[in-house]
Amino acid sequence: QVQLVESGGGSVQPGGSLRLSCAASGSIYRIYDMGWYRQAPGKQRELVALFTGGGGRIYDKSVEGRFTVSRDNAKNTVYLQMNSLKREDTAVYYCIVKCSTDSAAMGDYWGQGTQVTVSS
Repeated sequence: QVQLVESGGGSVQPGGSLRLSCAASGSIYRIYDMGWYRQAPGKQRELVALFTGGGGRIYDKSVEGRFTVSRDNAKNTVYLQMNSLKREDTAVYYCIVKCSTDSAAMGDYWGQGTQVTVSS
């Protein structure tokens, strides 16, 4: 069993910044990939940023250069630093963790989602 708790969402003006966090807990043996997806109203869920188990970072073209994904392995936590926010960044952001557990060699787990709203 794996539980993910997200925090850090809110409202900000264009050009502002927010920092999201997602803490994983439960019967985790090893965490591989950790990252973030988002879904805006009327649109499909899309990958925002991924911090892979090999230490690589993958960003969607729309956020590269503005967002930074990082992780603290000791705390089983992934972060998303969002700078120079735009109106089109408005969405519900979902944390994803790929990890092994007591009962599964590999599985994907999702956070509950946190709202990010960028408006003037």
